[in-house]
Amino acid sequence: MSDGFLGRWSRRKLDAKEGKALEPEPVVAPATRAEASPVATPGEPDAATPAAPTLDEAKALTPESDFARFAAADVAPEVKNAALKKLFADPRYNIMDGMDVYIDDYSKPDPIPPAMLRQLASAKFLGLFDEEEKQEAAQRARDDADNPIGETVAQCEPPPPAQAEPEPTHHADPDLRLQQNHASAGEDPGRGTQ
Repeated sequence: MSDGFLGRWSRRKLDAKEGKALEPEPVVAPATRAEASPVATPGEPDAATPAAPTLDEAKALTPESDFARFAAADVAPEVKNAALKKLFADPRYNIMDGMDVYIDDYSKPDPIPPAMLRQLASAKFLGLFDEEEKQEAAQRARDDADNPIGETVAQCEPPPPAQAEPEPTHHADPDLRLQQNHASAGEDPGRGTQ
């Protein structure tokens, strides 16, 4: 790395840090006349380079045309933009991949469904559905008045009350058990289907 640009740069930085005199920059030799590209003088057109494309040429482009000429640095911006518009108007460049998260139209309203809105704490705090809840409560009261028993399904007799089982006494010392049994005894499963 002692030769080349980085090597010279590193040496110059070290010399400048140590306070040494800096060696002059190497001069790059100009290219010979044969190596140099033909340069046109202002006012005379150059035969080797074609003229910059025009706006009319950009409007005449088809999807199969060569767009490379319109991407050159010397092309006017409005001509370049017109050519790019023609290029990207082609349906081959207008295919959605489905992976873009911003492809949906978020300007369409998407309200919260009323059933979900009723469950929100802020809707209850603001009283958005108080009037409807009062009407529903009144309707339930009318329905209860029409059906005084309140039974819509035939009922069977209730199960017998659960009896508490005595705590087992087979442990020598109940305080030394690994887990205390404070749970109540389970209910009797009932008579079942007979």
